[in-house]
Amino acid sequence: MRRQLTYFFIVFVSLSLITLWWPINDSQCNSEAFLASKTQKFPVKATKVVVQPWLGVHQVYGIFMVPNEYKRSPFFVLTVKGIGSNCYRPFGYSQNYDDIFADPGTHLVRNYMRTRIALRFILQGLYFQMNNPQNWTLTYPQLNADQG
Repeated sequence: MRRQLTYFFIVFVSLSLITLWWPINDSQCNSEAFLASKTQKFPVKATKVVVQPWLGVHQVYGIFMVPNEYKRSPFFVLTVKGIGSNCYRPFGYSQNYDDIFADPGTHLVRNYMRTRIALRFILQGLYFQMNNPQNWTLTYPQLNADQG
């Protein structure tokens, strides 16, 4: 019985480590190339950040107040300072998230970080860095006058 428990523990720890540290690159564009380019960019800092991955999926996210003209942007890059950047396509917006209301002429975007990625960074001691809204930035390509 003790031997089976030991094997179970080793398998459980191994699977947990693989799950937490397996690289994920589901970015929908090349965020490094965009951020390094000379393209005009429009950055938006997070209004609120929630970092509670122990409550389950979709519990690590930032809420951003973005001008309405960026609803038609083809992509944006989420950067968390000291952690990294990923590129996404706009997928939804609202006027109210978590008791935060959009100002006139703006909408709110809630962008999630994968739970296992968040757990990895918390285990690396980056919880307070992740929990600071000033470290979360959405960067949009600057729209031309004919796009807005």
